[in-house]
Amino acid sequence: MLLGLALTALPPAARADGPPPAPAGPTASTPTPTPAGGVPAVGHAWPVGVRPAVLRGWAPPATPYGRGHRGVDLAAPAGAEVRAVAAGRVSFSGRVAGRGVVSVELSGTGDPPLRTTYEPVTASVAQGDAVEPGEVVGAVEPTGSHCTAPCVHWGLRRGDVYLDPLTLLPPRLLRRTPPRLLPVLSVPLPG
Repeated sequence: MLLGLALTALPPAARADGPPPAPAGPTASTPTPTPAGGVPAVGHAWPVGVRPAVLRGWAPPATPYGRGHRGVDLAAPAGAEVRAVAAGRVSFSGRVAGRGVVSVELSGTGDPPLRTTYEPVTASVAQGDAVEPGEVVGAVEPTGSHCTAPCVHWGLRRGDVYLDPLTLLPPRLLRRTPPRLLPVLSVPLPG
């Protein structure tokens, strides 16, 4: 009797008795599920790099005009490509307070829709342009950042409410460690 051995990639927290894995992603006829926080994980790519260092995380203010950090700062060298994390339409492309800014209104994210913002960026898109996930929207400017080293400030809003942009990314993009390979027993061999 031959026993087959197959390897399956499982996330570190996966267990044999855990819930089934989520589907690969929504289709055109399937709405994107929205978690309790109101932000669907519609992101398909990081705005810069593959897994950039988060130099400063999201720290919501206690009051609408209070101190806080209304986005995340991602390490990125000057000139690095900045990409749309999800499909949408460019709602702003220009300069604000001397910094290049690109904002993208994300498709299918409710009313009001979610809007991501990237700065400081030299835009390669114009207001009204449709963008796809991973499409280049600009390049990191060498100056104008509030970081001590070149970075991209990535923000997320729904209407006037600031949200954590990292919630747009599915867990597979947020994982720091590679998946573990586990044996699967009792798999028949072909032939």
